[in-house]
Amino acid sequence: MKIGVIGTGYVGLVTAVCLADLGHKVAGTDVIPEKIDKASRGIAHIYEPGLEDLLRKNLKKGNLSFIHDLAKTIQSSDVLFVSVNTPQREDGSADMTYVEGVSRKIADNLNSYKLIVEKSTVPVKTSNWIKRTISLHKKKEVDFDVASNPEFLREGSAVSDFLNPDRIIIGVETERARDILLSIYRKFKNKILVTNIDTAELIKHASNSFLALKISYINLISDLCEKTDADIELVSKGMGLDPRIGSHFLRAGVGYGGSCFPKDIKALARIGEDFGVDVNLLKEAERINLRRSELFLEKIKKALWILKDKKVAILGLSFKPQTDDIREAPSIKIIRKLLEEGSELRLYDPKAVENMRKIFPEKPPQIFYAKSSSEAIKGANALLIITEWEEFKKLDLKKVKKLMANPIIVDGRNIFEPSQVKSLGFEYYPTGRK
Repeated sequence: MKIGVIGTGYVGLVTAVCLADLGHKVAGTDVIPEKIDKASRGIAHIYEPGLEDLLRKNLKKGNLSFIHDLAKTIQSSDVLFVSVNTPQREDGSADMTYVEGVSRKIADNLNSYKLIVEKSTVPVKTSNWIKRTISLHKKKEVDFDVASNPEFLREGSAVSDFLNPDRIIIGVETERARDILLSIYRKFKNKILVTNIDTAELIKHASNSFLALKISYINLISDLCEKTDADIELVSKGMGLDPRIGSHFLRAGVGYGGSCFPKDIKALARIGEDFGVDVNLLKEAERINLRRSELFLEKIKKALWILKDKKVAILGLSFKPQTDDIREAPSIKIIRKLLEEGSELRLYDPKAVENMRKIFPEKPPQIFYAKSSSEAIKGANALLIITEWEEFKKLDLKKVKKLMANPIIVDGRNIFEPSQVKSLGFEYYPTGRK
């Protein structure tokens, strides 16, 4: 089956590569030439484990290509996966400018039946607007269908998630569209749930918002633990043993980030308001999350008293491990607040340094990007753990203590055991523990 993927950002690139790996003939296209040029040479513009190897493999096999010509991609494809950006407006709603633009481009180049598949995360009822736009502007009387196939890709494991899915949601309104998508995903036939389009569109927002709620809830409990003698790690473990709750997303810390949770919970709240639904629960979860960086800064002040001119090492810039993505990363808020206080920051992350440089250019001594954990830690008055990369968990704490000016660790991810760290002579400030 000839498939076109419009938009080769994070979701689009993974989708194109993995669909090709399933055996389909896939062409990816994007308005940003650099993305297409890199992908054509077998270079992924994002860091995602396993993606670049799979990209090169399928380019070599000849069933994957990347072209600049959107019109040609539309005309030569049977199915079009739309995975363009849907940025957030100030009021929380999704900006659908790019989706409309693609819809008009499809209308201009509709030369035979096409199945247009929403892959971007879009508000419920978006399919109606796509259909209306194409119908209004198409130049030929050609049939088409619109379907929804939301993605559930976790950054850091996106390739595995695509090729080993826990579920595939297909929202359709015709048998023809259903049969095409079932054929595309025939390898995963036992994992497919077929719904109407509104249901499929809503499942994505509902899923991400629920996980965000879960994180905010455990962070609320973490704050309660800090006021008592309770241990959030054991509370989380005890809760997670209940199969109705489960252990996933019960890790207290500095809050959620990334391109999905912050945006999707705001978007769902806005959608609910537009339909007259009470969404205060979603808004409260968002408020709790925004408060995490402020509470973390209070711990740093408790440890250092005056932050001006203090050398602070920060380990972890990406919003989670195994990705270079810093969108809505808690580290950004914390860095900004520390700079306002006059701290001298020494930053390190295994993958996200170059992305962070675009927001905070290097300017010693206020901002220095280290090439290793040890270089960041050397001479620091305090060490902050923001992202729980595996290499940080394996740090030699005796060596860390010798490198630091003051043995102080403020741990936003609970990667160390308090008793062990304190026994080595550190002042240790974990999250929801003592």
